[in-house]
This record gives sequence, C-alpha cells and structure tokens, in this order.
Amino acid sequence: MADTRIRSGIPGLDNLIEGGFRDKTCVVIVGSSGTGKTTFTIQYILHGLENGEQGLYVSLEESPEQIMREAELMGFDLRKHHEKDLFFIHLKGKNFKKMIEEQLPQLVKARSDYQIKTRVVIDPMTPVIWATQDKLEQRELIGKLFYTLKELGVVLCTVEEHAKPGETVGEDVLLPIYLSDGAIHLEYYPIGGAFNRTLKVLKMRGIHHGEGVYPYIFARGMGAVVRSSAPSVPATAERSHKKVFEEAYRTAEALKAPLTVLAKIKAMSEQWDYDYSPEEALQVVFDSYGLKR
Repeated sequence: MADTRIRSGIPGLDNLIEGGFRDKTCVVIVGSSGTGKTTFTIQYILHGLENGEQGLYVSLEESPEQIMREAELMGFDLRKHHEKDLFFIHLKGKNFKKMIEEQLPQLVKARSDYQIKTRVVIDPMTPVIWATQDKLEQRELIGKLFYTLKELGVVLCTVEEHAKPGETVGEDVLLPIYLSDGAIHLEYYPIGGAFNRTLKVLKMRGIHHGEGVYPYIFARGMGAVVRSSAPSVPATAERSHKKVFEEAYRTAEALKAPLTVLAKIKAMSEQWDYDYSPEEALQVVFDSYGLKR
C-alpha cells in the first residue's frame, strides 16, 4: 500500500517527489538569502490551511506580524487564519536548548490531542545551529527538534546557507541535511531572464525523486512555480498577458478548479510584472492541480 502523500502546495514541486512529502518527515529547505525559502514555507502551510488542516509556524527570527506582512507582499492572506487554525511560536533570543528539551514536547503533547492534521514550519533553523559551537550538542539539539515536531506531521524548515566559492553546499548546513528526511537546495543566479533561480532535490528518503536542476520563478498571487518538466504549452499567437490569464481562468473554471486555485490565478494575473508570457507558469500550475486542458 502506497504511503499517503502530503501535497506541498508549490506548483511543480510534487512532480519531483512522487506526489508530495511522506507523513511525519522533516524536510530542509536550504539556500542563501534571496532564494525564497520563506515563500516556500508560506505556500506549504497555506495549502494545508486552505484544505482544512492546521498550521504551526515556529519563527526563530521574525515576528508573526512581519511574516504575515511578507506573505501579503506575495498575495497570501495569513491573517484570516491567525489564532484560528494558524498558530505562531516566536522564539527570538530564547534559550533553544530549554525550548527544544522542555517546551516543545509539552506543546506537541497538547496538540496531539486534536484530530486535525497539522503542518509545521521552522523558519529559519539557523539560530539553533549557531546556539552552540559544539558539533555533538548541535546534533543533539537538531535531532531532538526534528524528532519532537515530526509527531505532529510533516515539518518544513529553512536553513540559511553561507557557501564558500567552489562549494556545492555550504559546510554550515551539512548537519541539518544529514539529520533530515529530505533536503531541497535553492540557488539564485542574478543574471536576469525568466528563470534565474534553480531547485535541486538533494535527498528524499523513501521517494524516487527528480535528480535534475529545475528552474523556478515567483509569481505574485501564486508564489513559487517550479518548472519540473517541459510543459506542453498550447501554441498561441502573440497575445496580451491579460488575455492569456483570462483564458486560463475560464478554462480552470470550466474544469471545476477549487475556488482557492481560481483566486490564486486571479491574483497572479493582477500582479504579473514580468515581460515574458505567463503561459509556461500557468501550465505548471494546471498540471500541479490536475487540471488537464
């Protein structure tokens, strides 16, 4: 019997990981500043909220207000879920050892009484790594953190990378990658053009994952869109972006797409600020939600 897959909510990504994450696993999103790690986590937790799940957002730097403002910039409304089915834990400057060994286990025990699926985000986990220089203690803290929170469901956490020239992956993130069940590496090449950010799945235990390097873009209203395959984009004459979006919306509506998907296509249309056509990104979105046109 196949494992139940937890959809990521990131168009294109699930194609690379056999339909989604395995339950009760921890996946690390690794990347330098500007790669969009937080956007990935917001999309992941919002997808669960839109489908009747709960979200727990453990923030080790920014306040809940800052996170919700950042989400708004991408066209996502987290405020309507705040303190209803989305809960924040802000731990800036706290004693991480005490938090991981005492406070989190109590929280998880309390949350486990609810029969509602919970998605967990840790953003970023880097302060836990910096909390001690002792590698053994780092390993114990990170391992305990992962083990505890996985009792709630899938844990998606971000780690800030500071790779040196010539390094494929920065040495500072090797420990969380090793201890996690899955790791996704984001890279940014400031060279302009449509797809100047790329994603690589470094590992995903129990899943036959894509092994290539996959470009992705950010579209306001939709978030990150990963080009995980060469989509078959309908041949069209030169048209304005507005007409492309209008046709896509009508098609999605005819295919009985969920209201949340229709809203995202509409928001994406209103905030599309690229010079190139949105055809390819829209096709990835359609494919991700099983909308065959």
